Amino acid sequence: MPEAPAHPVPLLAGIDIGGTSTEVLLCTPELRILDRLTVPTPAVEGGTAMLGAALDALRVLLGRTPGELLGVGVGAAGVVDADAGRIVVASDSFRGWAGFPVTATVEAALGVPAYLDNDVNAFLRGEVAGGAVAGASHVLGMTLGTGVGGALWLGGALYGGPRGAAGEIGHVPGFGDRPCTCGGRGHLETLASGRAVAARYAERTGRRLSAREVAEAAGRGDADAGAVYEEAGAAVARAILVTAGLLDVGTVVIGGGVGRAWTLLEPAVRRALEAEPPVGGQELRVVPAGLGADAVGVGAAALVRAGLWDGALG
Repeated sequence: MPEAPAHPVPLLAGIDIGGTSTEVLLCTPELRILDRLTVPTPAVEGGTAMLGAALDALRVLLGRTPGELLGVGVGAAGVVDADAGRIVVASDSFRGWAGFPVTATVEAALGVPAYLDNDVNAFLRGEVAGGAVAGASHVLGMTLGTGVGGALWLGGALYGGPRGAAGEIGHVPGFGDRPCTCGGRGHLETLASGRAVAARYAERTGRRLSAREVAEAAGRGDADAGAVYEEAGAAVARAILVTAGLLDVGTVVIGGGVGRAWTLLEPAVRRALEAEPPVGGQELRVVPAGLGADAVGVGAAALVRAGLWDGALG
């Protein structure tokens, strides 16, 4: 008798669209990564080109890993309307991205359900699903990159707040008086972002280096570079303490380019937390991201899983 045809392998896709590069992952429903591909983001060419590059990369992966694609999740920089599946506000690094109908475009191209969320929300979802804080029920996620992003996981679900802005710790005031890129002043982003690390080092030395170069200088014993990371770490700790005091959240996961310099940030963070522990007395667990550059893509795939099987995006 002929063998019964094998069931196609179920696949979930997670897409991380950043200002410089786009990473596409293919995962199992258990969020095990089967394949990945990273391509440049054509950010200046508009939303059609940006999503087109991501879909082309996904098609390459599907050609290498045959199976049944069940859905696509997208984690995107900017403010998003997850229910409408579109970008609401994007930075000036992107052209033709604000207002772009992400999920409708993906669904029309591939014929499968698509889901959208902010990249920081996707980062936290990925880390809770299978990263450094897997299984935790209450978590603050922070990404220290070009800017500073935040997200909250409360009671086992992502908490966006009534307008989707919950967790935006990068733009809470109380961190000095320097102007922020958002138009405010004294925000955490003015001390702990990649832009801020570079700017604070230039203020001290007159030399303009990237945040990565400042980290490398600190690793070589450059006192000014070390002081910049000390200041950034103390500011991050202050933001953690505010969150712990308001929400009783004792677990924090930190990612992003600046966050990857954890060996430089951690001592300052620990000293500040020990000097002024939360009034509630809870122990604070602060850890670097476990999934690295895959966190947003894994979180986007987890968004698909939640939409397909949980019936709600928890």
